[in-house]
Amino acid sequence: MASELAGRWDLPKPKQKFNGVISEGRTGPGGPRVALLQPRTYMNESGTSAGPARGSLKVPLDRVIVVHDEIDLPFGEIKARLGGGLAGHNGLKSLKRGFGDPEFWRVRVGVGRPASTDPEIVSAYVLGRFSEPRAEVEALVAGAAQETERLVERIASEA
Repeated sequence: MASELAGRWDLPKPKQKFNGVISEGRTGPGGPRVALLQPRTYMNESGTSAGPARGSLKVPLDRVIVVHDEIDLPFGEIKARLGGGLAGHNGLKSLKRGFGDPEFWRVRVGVGRPASTDPEIVSAYVLGRFSEPRAEVEALVAGAAQETERLVERIASEA
């Protein structure tokens, strides 16, 4: 997902910083400034990367966009929202701790839910490879990138 956006925006090669890799630039000539961070932590600890990055870059929380998987949405469905509950998502819980508040933008990327509620099966499902055809996964990534771009433009126009 991050590499998809970096390519669309022609961002420079990312640098290691904030316990992750980060690339900064503009979405295009005269476009909004962006910083694209990929934490190199476990998802459940992503706030330890994103929190310090946000602080160092002095980004207001309502201008932060987190793109994440969402098992409560069917595969292929993508929704954006500002704030909201954490729905047991440990990555979102970590981000709330790292940011100090849950009121950041989320691009929720539907990956579907396994048939079981067993925590081990759910964990294996979200950490495993997609079972859908490659073309469908590529379309999901492209759709999530498009929604993120739309949201970046919306936030920039409201600033």
